[in-house]
Amino acid sequence: MTLEELILKCKKQNAKAQEELYKKYSNILFSICLKYSRSYPEAEDNLQDSFLAIFKNIEQFKGKGSFEGWIKRITVNTVLQKYRKKRVFNLSNEEQIVEEIDIEIEDSTIPLNYLLNLIQELPDRYRLVFTMYVLDDYPHKEISDIMGISIGTSKSNLARARKILKTKIEDYNNTASS
Repeated sequence: MTLEELILKCKKQNAKAQEELYKKYSNILFSICLKYSRSYPEAEDNLQDSFLAIFKNIEQFKGKGSFEGWIKRITVNTVLQKYRKKRVFNLSNEEQIVEEIDIEIEDSTIPLNYLLNLIQELPDRYRLVFTMYVLDDYPHKEISDIMGISIGTSKSNLARARKILKTKIEDYNNTASS
């Protein structure tokens, strides 16, 4: 079955088509949920909620643009909506320009799973900005629009996230070399 046929059947609420769509995209969307979630169980919940939103809104997909891009956007928005409800984004607006702190992940001996755990341990607002900017290539303007914060706050949160991660990576490397 082609993707177009699968989407058409999902629009008609065909359970088998929905199951096939889930199997086809669940791994991709789960990796997004893991990046934005604090834990594995939370990511699982976010994946389920994302697919519910996808199936609920699939009528809105008109075949223009990438379907995968569309469902990824729904997934990110579904996860972020949960944080909006928790008032994670109710932050003071910091309009200062913050110098970016780069993390050289490639040069570090830190295991990828450990790094992902470090990212998940960041405070919510830092983790979300870091994930959107560094891992998903959102510009600060779009992050500020999505999260309802200023561009300066987005930059500040990114810098703070990088600083925390850099410190933890340095601690890890110092401990590992001892």
